[in-house]
Amino acid sequence: MTTRTRPWHGIHVATALPFNADGSVDFAAYAEHVAWLAANGCDGACPNGSLGEYQTLTAEERGKVVQTAVAASPEGFTVMPGVAAYGADESRRWAEQARDAGAASVLALPPNTFKADDDAVLAHYREVAKAGLPVVAYNNPYDTKVDLVPALLARLHGEGLIVAVKEFTGDVRRAYEIAELAPELDLLVGSDDVLLELGLAGAVGWIAGYPNAIPQSTVELYNLATSGAAEDIKAALPIYRDLHPLLRWDSKPEFVQSIKLSMDLAGRKGGACRQPRLPLPADVAARITADTEAVLAKGYK
Repeated sequence: MTTRTRPWHGIHVATALPFNADGSVDFAAYAEHVAWLAANGCDGACPNGSLGEYQTLTAEERGKVVQTAVAASPEGFTVMPGVAAYGADESRRWAEQARDAGAASVLALPPNTFKADDDAVLAHYREVAKAGLPVVAYNNPYDTKVDLVPALLARLHGEGLIVAVKEFTGDVRRAYEIAELAPELDLLVGSDDVLLELGLAGAVGWIAGYPNAIPQSTVELYNLATSGAAEDIKAALPIYRDLHPLLRWDSKPEFVQSIKLSMDLAGRKGGACRQPRLPLPADVAARITADTEAVLAKGYK
């Protein structure tokens, strides 16, 4: 595991969720996967994110996913559940459920059913913060249509509503403006294919997709990218170049199917997705297979 001072630091894997042949959640396989990630150097898990297909889960399933992750986590391995919901009250309730289950922090999207203005975003996070757990904001304007720009993040942090941001825009320039406007707000890498760039810019954590398939190599890459030492950056570059054709699938619309396919090829249980996600087209599956096999053939794991 990486050296960290706060429970949202380090590598938290946005965990994929395995299903049984009948489409039900395979909780035993999920528990094994969480424990495996911990054994392979990751710092925590983020259940009930988009990669975990939370939108397709019943309330009972969603709650049990968090409980399973917490129960499977060894000492020092922390759980940061996603608490996205259509309403602020519901997001707060999911944050309370996470708190009661033993989670250390939560990952919260802004309102995502309409293009909320700043006042609505602030009100939303005020509600989530009432649960009492540290809140990591998730900025994904591609899906939510709400952009947590640096000035808005500074307002959220200044009010004590968030401790960090998962930055998914891919615009690495934002890291520097966030540091200027909210120097105490922690920056977390939100997209696998800008890991090195945001590591150089001062990120102290990574909410990650591809460690689901190749945890040891991605942990090594993260540690090198965030150490601040010139020799480590030099060592990180060839690894990053080797892995980048695979890492960039994390920021594509078919990222859930992509990562699950890579998991299958790496000997993990990825498997099928729930609808509305469909199986990958043959040409896309072939590309991901080739990218994954190339990485595995070089000894990455």
